[in-house]
Amino acid sequence: MPGLKKRSVNLAGHATSVALEPEFWVVLETIAKERRISLAALIAELDSKRGESLLASFCRLSALAYAQGKGIAKRKKA
Repeated sequence: MPGLKKRSVNLAGHATSVALEPEFWVVLETIAKERRISLAALIAELDSKRGESLLASFCRLSALAYAQGKGIAKRKKA
């Protein structure tokens, strides 16, 4: 698996960066496009909902939940 890809975002007026695997960024970009919001707006929304979780971890879990709900991660049994 390739290394982490870092993106800069502005959260509550503060510049920060989030480092995720490229596969997670693809899913988050898909979510943002479906919802017709920017990736930055999606990350800000996730940040507001994450509670005590680390932002990168919450982004991964959100992307995974989306993928599982869409059947992206499901595989047929042989």
